[in-house]
Amino acid sequence: MSVSVENLAKNVVALEVTVEAEKFVNAVNQTAKGLAKRVNIPGFRKGKAPRRMVELHVGKAALYDEALDKVIGPAYAQAVAESGIRPVDRPDVELVQVEEGKELIFKAKVVVRPEVVLGEYKGLNVEQNAATVTEEQVMEELKGRQQQHARLLTIEDGKVENGDIVTLDFEGFKDDLPFAGGKAENYELVIGSGTFIPGFEEGLIGAEIGQHADVNVTFPDEYHSAELAGQKAVFKTDIKKIQRKELSPLDDEFAKDVSEFETLDELKTDLRNKLMKIGESKAKDDYLKAVITKVVDNASVEIPEVMFTERINDMVEELNNNLIAQGMTMDQYYQFTNSSEQKMREQLRPQAVEGVKTDLVLEAVAKAEGITVTEDEVNEGIQKLGERFKQDPAVLKQSLMERGQMEFFRQNLVQEKTVNFLAEQNA
Repeated sequence: MSVSVENLAKNVVALEVTVEAEKFVNAVNQTAKGLAKRVNIPGFRKGKAPRRMVELHVGKAALYDEALDKVIGPAYAQAVAESGIRPVDRPDVELVQVEEGKELIFKAKVVVRPEVVLGEYKGLNVEQNAATVTEEQVMEELKGRQQQHARLLTIEDGKVENGDIVTLDFEGFKDDLPFAGGKAENYELVIGSGTFIPGFEEGLIGAEIGQHADVNVTFPDEYHSAELAGQKAVFKTDIKKIQRKELSPLDDEFAKDVSEFETLDELKTDLRNKLMKIGESKAKDDYLKAVITKVVDNASVEIPEVMFTERINDMVEELNNNLIAQGMTMDQYYQFTNSSEQKMREQLRPQAVEGVKTDLVLEAVAKAEGITVTEDEVNEGIQKLGERFKQDPAVLKQSLMERGQMEFFRQNLVQEKTVNFLAEQNA
């Protein structure tokens, strides 16, 4: 087999692949034998019909099409390996010569991974901000504990206030007619949570238990239902129960109840220390992000559109898997977020663009600096991953190999090592 490479455009190449005549003939013969076993040919038992009869029965084109599938895939993979190109998309294959007794020739046009021109990536002198903790942050943490350990009281006689948990029945009407999806019974709603469309929760404030209340609203212009978008509606509601949190005072007794400490001052000191660790971690992350941003901004690369599309596809697939794990569908997600697949993909695009360019630039830095990982470092990484997810490292490694993810795991380790290298070079 022989391969020639032609650069057609930026990041687009054409491979012309020539396969030995014998390989194509063998593929045609093997295909004919397989078809003879699968199809009924009058006058012959299955698998016994000669190739000439198989060809007459199924047609030469069908026979050649299946034979070409057997040859072109492996030949293309070998051509990619021999030429050293790095495709990022499926090839567009054009047959040049297909005739038994002659060499099989085909062209494969494909988009390839772009070359990165690195700018300055050392000595950028990026400063890391010092972590600080204010008294206001400590108090916010305390108030959070206060909310978590609050008693939930049922209000027997009173009116709905902001922050209350209200149980209600409701039904929505537009032009005096009920609309689909606008009715519920015994629905629990936290007033002020922003769960419902604007105006609904606010319209319930001041309502009393057992009271019927009409709440007038206007649906947002971008609401997912075209029938309701921008329309006025009224929700007929009945308040069935009001629950309200009773907060404990922030004193030493509170500290004893919610922690292992005896005094409020001890609890505050512990919270301050924890916030400082979080702040230090965030400061480090912000520093790494600032370094990478500068390195990426200093580099130049023309990225094929297909790489952004593939990254967005991966992000959508990850979201879909997460939703499935939560018992939710994508359609429900679009409804709850007042979005659509097109809107979501548009929102994900900037993140995809940044992610693809960052990966390419970090890969280029690793190549320029000869940054690699040893087998011991790979095993150490698997060991840490196993400890994190409480899995046997040997089982985890086997799983990565069986799923074809070992090279991806290795690349992640190289990228992590590259980021650490850049952090050291730009402090």
